[in-house]
Amino acid sequence: MLFLHQKSMQNSNKYIKWLWILLISPAIFIVLLVFLVGIGVFGSLPKVEELLNPKNNLASIVYSGDMKILGKYYSENRVNVDFEKIDKDVINALICSEDIRFYEHNGVDFKALLRSFFGVFTGGNKGGGSTISQQLAKMMFPRDRLNKIELVIRKLKEWIIATKLEKYYTKDEILALYLNKFDFLNLAVGIKSAAQIYFNCNQDSLKIEQAAMLVGMAKNPSLYNPVRHNEVTLKRRNVVLSQMLKYGYLTKFKFDSLTVLPLAILFRPEDHNDGLAPYFREYLRDVFLKNWCKSHINSKTGEPYNIYKDGLKIFTTIDSRMQTYAEESVYEHMQKLQKMFSKECLNKKNAPFAMNVRTEDIEGIMKASIKRSMRYIELKKAGLSYEKILDNFNKPVNMVVYSLRGDIDTVMSPYDSIKYYKSFLQTGFMALEPQTGYVKAWVGGINHKYFKYDHVKVSKRQVGSTFKPFVYALAIQEGKSPCYQIPNIKVCIETPNGRQWCPDNSGGSGSGQMITIKKALALSVNYISAALMKIYGPHAVVNLVKRLGITSEIPLNPSICLGTAEISVFEMVGAISTFANKGTFLQPTFVTRIEDENGKVLEEFIPKGDEVFSEENAYTMIQLMQGVVQYGTGSVLRGSRYNLTNQIAGKTGTTQRNSDGWFLGLTPDLVAGCWVGGEDRSIHFNSTAEGQGASMALPIWGKFFVKVYADKTLKLSKADFTKPKNLDPMLEMDCSKYDDQTLEGNTEENEFDN
Repeated sequence: MLFLHQKSMQNSNKYIKWLWILLISPAIFIVLLVFLVGIGVFGSLPKVEELLNPKNNLASIVYSGDMKILGKYYSENRVNVDFEKIDKDVINALICSEDIRFYEHNGVDFKALLRSFFGVFTGGNKGGGSTISQQLAKMMFPRDRLNKIELVIRKLKEWIIATKLEKYYTKDEILALYLNKFDFLNLAVGIKSAAQIYFNCNQDSLKIEQAAMLVGMAKNPSLYNPVRHNEVTLKRRNVVLSQMLKYGYLTKFKFDSLTVLPLAILFRPEDHNDGLAPYFREYLRDVFLKNWCKSHINSKTGEPYNIYKDGLKIFTTIDSRMQTYAEESVYEHMQKLQKMFSKECLNKKNAPFAMNVRTEDIEGIMKASIKRSMRYIELKKAGLSYEKILDNFNKPVNMVVYSLRGDIDTVMSPYDSIKYYKSFLQTGFMALEPQTGYVKAWVGGINHKYFKYDHVKVSKRQVGSTFKPFVYALAIQEGKSPCYQIPNIKVCIETPNGRQWCPDNSGGSGSGQMITIKKALALSVNYISAALMKIYGPHAVVNLVKRLGITSEIPLNPSICLGTAEISVFEMVGAISTFANKGTFLQPTFVTRIEDENGKVLEEFIPKGDEVFSEENAYTMIQLMQGVVQYGTGSVLRGSRYNLTNQIAGKTGTTQRNSDGWFLGLTPDLVAGCWVGGEDRSIHFNSTAEGQGASMALPIWGKFFVKVYADKTLKLSKADFTKPKNLDPMLEMDCSKYDDQTLEGNTEENEFDN
């Protein structure tokens, strides 16, 4: 019996020994496996430098002069924010729903892991075992497609990375890293973008229920996508709220009131066509920043800066309030003007082209437009002949087109759609502060989604009579006074090719009487402009305008005095503002500085200047141009429609056959200019009454200034232009006694290049 008992005890001890081995072996195996993973046997782990400086694609942000966000450039729409700038409800909701012991563990919550394992074996739902730090590790170093064994190894790596993150970062920093890194879908990467896109607010001012919804997306953003799955997202939000109730972050009364609320998202997906100043932002991206990045190296990467990944901060001169008023003014006037033009087109045989345009010319214009289209380029790449491509362009297809009433679903051939879009008049408007050269507003067209071409900086059109002030400025520089008189008779000038150029006045012929240059400019008399050109010559005029920042090619032809040169709105506004800045030209500037993601200034931009006129001569030119508004072609600004009573100097412009309408206007604080016309010069109003600059462009200027003067936060004064101290007291500015008080002709104008 004793022998049997001893043998039984030995067998029992043997079983106990093997039981302990079975129990301890997995733990030893896991410890050994973790050790081997930690020393890199199964692949390297991130280095300390990678943990301390994780690679993030950060959006570059464009700021207005009054520190509003105009837009972003990004491959991922992420903007990092510090922990202190994240709403506390977001933090509380995240901890309650994802990792309640976050402040107690060191990256791995073994209690949660045991609970998770127990749930797997029992079939119960005991929640996940991943901590916030582990989830962050997974986001920072994303997984590839893995088999089950590789997945186990990867999970252990994430444990180690999580513990290292806890070593190098504070708990608050880890929470901020997590919320800045998480992809909330719909181009909302990080809590800042998510708050703006889903609720149109900042990340530090979210409501509790909004914070709970965003945190709820962390479990499965594809499933809990509020745009596509409203009901399940609502249920998930309420689960997060219940967790906040469970852990004491909500009262029962508050919980009950919040759970009955709808999601109420204000979904505003970011689109480069939306928001303020889309034409400006596109020029900034495609031209200015593209060139800037090529010549500036990021010290971290050793490569040129990338506006889509490097988190640059671009500070511009655009004023968000003025930009808003400019866009409103363009929209209000162009809607009305387009209706007038569309009505006129109903009676045109070749609409939208003018009635005097030849069929072969229209065919040439359409052919050129077809060849510029993306459809043509793609079909050409596919190897189709021009005839086959033209057949394709003539087949009706379903499409969405722009209209004054909004987008329209229709059936139309690509050929007809090109012709349809040509029927819309286009515009470019820019406002500038003359004392600094800062561009305050930039509207490059009527709708950036459908009409991408910028009519402020890129487009160049004939400028008409808005060029005349530069010719008159030569006369003032040469000692002529505003009351200097010239006979109002036809003048002929020999051109470089030996022909005689003899332009006509708008009304046909002149009176033959003497007229002061002040009145001649106010009424845009072509005879007087030609007379001055004959005196000073094209070379002198071109040399002057080059000093005024006009870089466009200007032919050495006498007809430039009537505005036949093609110049951009950007150049014209910059040049004409010289008169308001006491004779000193300042290069128009739209970026003040660029910073890196940490706020280090990479470059500052200071306008370049050139003293072109004396202060006295600049003031004299202002007096001449005030006549345009007092009794000339811009006098409508003084009427009841705009009721602008402050001092304004200006100049209207209308090119041959009403193809281009212009207005440039100056005040002591702000200078602005506007162009309106068709995509092609053969698209225009029939009559000068509707097609002149005073009708097409001036109303946008007038509406804009009514709005900016009404906004007291802009603090624009209505002070007079400053009179120079050294101005000759004998210089006459009031020329009324020299001129016939009966204004000649009418205030409509047209320039003829005969």
